[in-house]
Amino acid sequence: MIYADYNATAPVRPEAKQAMLDALDVGANPSSVHGPGRAARKLLETARGQVALSIGARAQDVIFTSGGTEANALALNGVVAQLDGNCTLLVSAIEHEAVTKNAGFAGVPVETAYVTADGRLDLDWLSVRLNRWDSSRDGQPVLALMLANNETGILQPVAEAAALIRGAGGLTHCDAVQGLGKVMVNVGLLGVDFLALSAHKVGGPQGVGALWVRSGAPLKPVLFGGGQERSLRSGTENLSGIAGFGAATEAAIRDMPKLQALAPYRDRMEDRLVSEAGVTVFGRGVDRLAQTSNFAVPGFRAETQVMAMDLGGVAVSSGSACSSGKVKRSLVLSAMGVDDDLAESAVRLSFGWGTAPEDFDVAAAAWMKAAERVLKTASA
Repeated sequence: MIYADYNATAPVRPEAKQAMLDALDVGANPSSVHGPGRAARKLLETARGQVALSIGARAQDVIFTSGGTEANALALNGVVAQLDGNCTLLVSAIEHEAVTKNAGFAGVPVETAYVTADGRLDLDWLSVRLNRWDSSRDGQPVLALMLANNETGILQPVAEAAALIRGAGGLTHCDAVQGLGKVMVNVGLLGVDFLALSAHKVGGPQGVGALWVRSGAPLKPVLFGGGQERSLRSGTENLSGIAGFGAATEAAIRDMPKLQALAPYRDRMEDRLVSEAGVTVFGRGVDRLAQTSNFAVPGFRAETQVMAMDLGGVAVSSGSACSSGKVKRSLVLSAMGVDDDLAESAVRLSFGWGTAPEDFDVAAAAWMKAAERVLKTASA
């Protein structure tokens, strides 16, 4: 089986698995002051340092969570709570549901920040909106903008958008879950105030994530208990998961040049599908993740492609994989202005640290075989 669904979950890296086993052997609570507890604390802080280094941050500004969803929830709900609701959330039209749904339940006004047809945030729209901002009516602007889209791989102008927001006295939260380990992530260069991460996207375990918080940024906890993680995220830390997260992050940064070198193989695969089947590749004309390809051809529905590719020995997905197994039309592509028929036929192939160059050829051949059978039947 060729695994081409890394954007959903990357297979656990050997380094992460070993770090998790070592942490399980410690068998102590990192909040305990005895010897085993101090050993657990050392592992925890080592991992915190590894994650912080990967984004150019200080270790003390990294808060561990149960995953990217909780990190996004803490950022959005925590900043709203600290601002006493005196804000308006500007949420890009291509955000993951972990952002859009938490924003919708935050109890403050939410506005859609529109994207252009190429799938990038419309900076002109943002500039116009901020120029007519009324603080007495709208409160403080808080932008939610991802670094890399999970479906298309398209990279967003986060630094430019954050500068506009900062100039208007606002705050920016960046969901960098898909960007970590695939492109350089530096919180200082991005100029954001909050940044969410997830372990299982870089080859760490599922159920672990982190939120980076700029020193001095307004944030209140939304989960209360023993005061762990600077009292911003109470609950005994998942030591083995966090250790795996740190090791996976370190390995992902080390291997980033190899991952980025997959781009020519991805492009060659797309060239074949365009020339032989007339597919539409989304985001091909803009900067995107080197290992992600999202394409469609009318008449070949996404769910049929996913099943046909699975039978052909290639694991792929359609839309976001975090929707309880549902296959549905992509809201991301709809936000880009893609018509419904084409959007319903979009499939995503995403590769990663275990991918071999020949995997792209195998995937292309499997897709072509399935397309020829299905489309021929449909036209008969």
